Amino acid sequence: MPAATPGTPSLLRAMNDRAALELLLAHGPLSRTRIGHLTGLSKPTASQLLARLEAAGLVVATGTDGGRPGPSAQLYAVNPRAAYVGGLDVTPTRVLAAVADLTGTVAGTHEVPYAEGAGAVDQVCEALGGAVKAAGLHRSDLHRVVIATPGAFDPQTGRLRYASHLPGWHSPTLLDDLAAALPMPVEYENDVNLAAVAEQRLGAARGHEDFVLLWNEEGLGAALVLGGRLHRGWTGGAGEVGFLPVPGHPLVRQVTRANSGGFQELAGHQALPRLAAELGVEVPPGPAPDGPYPPQVAAAVALLARAADSPEGPYLAFLQAYATGLATGLASLVAVLDPEIVVLSGSVIAAGGEPLRGLLEAELSELAPSRPRLVAGQVRERPVLHGALESALAATRDAVFDTSR
Repeated sequence: MPAATPGTPSLLRAMNDRAALELLLAHGPLSRTRIGHLTGLSKPTASQLLARLEAAGLVVATGTDGGRPGPSAQLYAVNPRAAYVGGLDVTPTRVLAAVADLTGTVAGTHEVPYAEGAGAVDQVCEALGGAVKAAGLHRSDLHRVVIATPGAFDPQTGRLRYASHLPGWHSPTLLDDLAAALPMPVEYENDVNLAAVAEQRLGAARGHEDFVLLWNEEGLGAALVLGGRLHRGWTGGAGEVGFLPVPGHPLVRQVTRANSGGFQELAGHQALPRLAAELGVEVPPGPAPDGPYPPQVAAAVALLARAADSPEGPYLAFLQAYATGLATGLASLVAVLDPEIVVLSGSVIAAGGEPLRGLLEAELSELAPSRPRLVAGQVRERPVLHGALESALAATRDAVFDTSR
């Protein structure tokens, strides 16, 4: 059907439908009266709207509001089964997949460990297939999938850049091979960018149009959100701050071959054991081999967590030195972008808690011309995966909620 003409009744109905659906997503089940009050629609118009959305399979009746005096009112909610999406978080050690319904509720997950010689397409299909099965669905039920990887796929060449450490993902035909293997639309996004999407939709960056997310886990990176939108750069490499040269640290040349740079060497997880040794800080025992992070990352997390628990003496000196290292690179971003806030995310930075955040904010105030507020990320569990699901849901809701067609 042709698109509705601006100002016509069909377009106005579609706008009201979308407003009601967004309210149901934000507030949960609502009565007809409450929807009319929040949208400004009359009771008859709200009733027609709900009947229309129920007939389209977008809204379901969920019972009555029995907690108020007087006759119980019928409650309505977004139909979670109206659409499903998938998200994948790819790292050098595993592929983690999840499936969520239209409300964002995760219905199934599955993880595939990296196996030497395994192809990227096979791993994606295995992980996604396991998540779909766990959700009691079929792959054809998914409307869209978003795949998160380190680095970024160059929009000019279609090849993965800035992630030479990701085995099996550098074939020139990879995107075509994945498109042939998966029956639904597939999008690809940088993992740190998707952590920022998660914070923007669900966490510390809600309501903020200009912010930087500083990430430190298996790699050091940043996501840049300007005017409410991700800034990816010409080749998708915006925010690859691990390659950033930093003052007082040896230059790393041919950084794409080394897959590192001055900032990564100065403030990445691999710098923490060296820093602890220089300051005489006791390093905790080795992490359990079945933990959620690679051993080097887990060791850095344990070290920072111990220092944050007792921020005094050598531990305070350790946190101070690490805050200086982080602030050295972050100051360059702040000087160029002047963000409203900086969100601190990733398991390594998060382990330092409030003591590290406070020291980092104090250091940054001396090194950068502007003074953004530093806030801890609120999406602590699988932020990249949640960002992938949120990104897939945004596009899917745009399509499914459009009742003007």
